[in-house]
Amino acid sequence: MSYAEREIVERVDDIKHNLFREALKQVGIFSSIELHSLADVPSGTGLGSSGAFLVALLNTLHLYKYGTPAPKRQLAEMACHIEIDVLNEHEGKQDKYASAFGMINAYTIHPNGFIDIRPLTNEDILYRDLEHKLFLFFTGQTRQGQASAMLKNQDEKTKQNDKDMVASLHKIKEIGHKTQDAFESLELDKFGHLLNDHWKVKKHYSPHSTNPQIDEWYDLAMANGALGGKIMGSGGGGFFVFYHPCETPSEQWHFVDAMTKKGLIQVPFAFDRQGVTSIYSEKKNDQILL
Repeated sequence: MSYAEREIVERVDDIKHNLFREALKQVGIFSSIELHSLADVPSGTGLGSSGAFLVALLNTLHLYKYGTPAPKRQLAEMACHIEIDVLNEHEGKQDKYASAFGMINAYTIHPNGFIDIRPLTNEDILYRDLEHKLFLFFTGQTRQGQASAMLKNQDEKTKQNDKDMVASLHKIKEIGHKTQDAFESLELDKFGHLLNDHWKVKKHYSPHSTNPQIDEWYDLAMANGALGGKIMGSGGGGFFVFYHPCETPSEQWHFVDAMTKKGLIQVPFAFDRQGVTSIYSEKKNDQILL
């Protein structure tokens, strides 16, 4: 295994990297194999990198062993099983499903764990306008501790039916429904305000999601025309996303310039329209080369 570290082991059970280890066991690969991992962003930054890594790894291993990619829902559920059931992480299913399916979708998670997936209407316009008006910035900070540890308190309070926590989560859910309506009616400025509402609720039920520097950056963005934003993931560091209703390249430039002068790093992005996929594969001498 080659990632931020390097491992050479005789047995799968001896692998220290928990996702490599459990993915190999899940697919049933126990013979000699060499795996390398490269990433565009550091871990612990709230972009769902562990879920994306695990879904891609499972897809690659399934293709390697069986010669065909696994269905996307199967990959997402396998990844959820590993992180939630096997490793007992305090995780949701959203990162794994988004990584598997890509696109802009509405996910309904039922009490029994089943997930309905529905593409949004006007998706082509959403791609164009959101890529123009959403801005991603790296704070240069990674969160302290694992996201699972940060979410443990939230999970425990929810199971204890803590009134304040449950009320906050219902607010988040309602913001999700309003966001879907804003997207499908192409009222994107309304989405910007909803981001601001979401950030306020998040800071209330999860104070560790922010700090004085994060608050200062957020206030700066709002003072420079952003309608809303939030720290991605469980917070405490990582990436900001802001919505700015800019209409011209000049407005974009002025907003980015104001933020980067205060230490943020803009990261260009685009929406994934395919979901998990194998970049390259070739069958040669009865072997799958990836």
